[in-house]
Amino acid sequence: MSLGLRAAALASVAVLAAAPVSAGAVELARKPFGRTPDGAAVEAITLTARNGVSATVITYGATLQALVVPDRAGKPADVVLGFSDAEGYAKAASYFGATIGRYANRIGGGRFSLDGKSYQLARNDHDLAALHGGKKGWDKVVWQVTDASAGPVASVRMSYVSPDGEEGYPGKVTATATYALSEAGELTITYGATTDRPTIISMTNHALFNMAGEGAPGGALGNVLTIEGDRYTPVDAALIPTGELTPVAGTPFDFRRPRVVAERIREASDPQIVLGRGYDHNYVLNGGKTAKPRLIARLADPASGRTLEVLSDQPGVQFYAGNFLDGTLVGKSGRAYRQGDGIALEPQIFPDTPNKPAFGSARLAPGQTYTNTMVFRVSAGR
Repeated sequence: MSLGLRAAALASVAVLAAAPVSAGAVELARKPFGRTPDGAAVEAITLTARNGVSATVITYGATLQALVVPDRAGKPADVVLGFSDAEGYAKAASYFGATIGRYANRIGGGRFSLDGKSYQLARNDHDLAALHGGKKGWDKVVWQVTDASAGPVASVRMSYVSPDGEEGYPGKVTATATYALSEAGELTITYGATTDRPTIISMTNHALFNMAGEGAPGGALGNVLTIEGDRYTPVDAALIPTGELTPVAGTPFDFRRPRVVAERIREASDPQIVLGRGYDHNYVLNGGKTAKPRLIARLADPASGRTLEVLSDQPGVQFYAGNFLDGTLVGKSGRAYRQGDGIALEPQIFPDTPNKPAFGSARLAPGQTYTNTMVFRVSAGR
């Protein structure tokens, strides 16, 4: 083949790779998303439903980079915090929209024991705890796309192989992250993992939502929240659960009925609000771990009508109100992210479970498959 024909053929392949693939009501498009500082290529996959809902996932950190939702008047807005290119994600230790692993949230002292052997992890949270998988958790690696398809439900599946001893964790783990968008605009994230020797696993997604729209001037604290949990796990000064399961009734943590997040977030009379600088706590979900995802939380912006319902099969959900955002990160809209600009609702196993037997178990053994399925169901009120 001549050089001219070869160049034309390669150009045609590039065009086909970037063009939308449509085999049904939900389209799928793939395109480059830049490179990490060390030169690794990152890809973006966008799933788009006919009702205007779309989700963009990038291979860096198997990250939800955008979730576009129309309001009651049909005006679309991206409702998740994030950056416009791969370099932004690689340079900022933000976890925005990322897949978190091996262990989501905190492990006290960065230590745990398994089958009589002690393991020391990196203490990457103010030298007090292991946080979100360590210094280089699964949010900071490029995942491989193993499947992508359009149709009535469009989906992309990614995988990452974590070697034995990575970040101090035992066992070679093969992890998967699957994002699927339905015709109704329902985004399902399914995490899975297997191991070749006993280890601990707790994956989640760290999306920060603002149903008024990412970068909205008023932030996210005006969102109205409901959580299906009668109890929560209070924390110590290092934000490690004390082991107690405390009723939310009569406290600022009671979101069993819809309430504006800002209403009691600064009540210094509650020591847990002071320790968390607001809300940064795990809720004990009613019913515990379930066979299928059920409704666990609802987040809504009254002005636009945009509503997010979160369904999960996990025993807990971490509610974090963006307390540590300090204006130093600039997001997709060109606006600085400040305290309260995003709200995370992270379905997961309880924090520090490996050191709190009463919380259950995070153990994964060879022959077993860890799963965590969450559904982000979006809509617009009338």
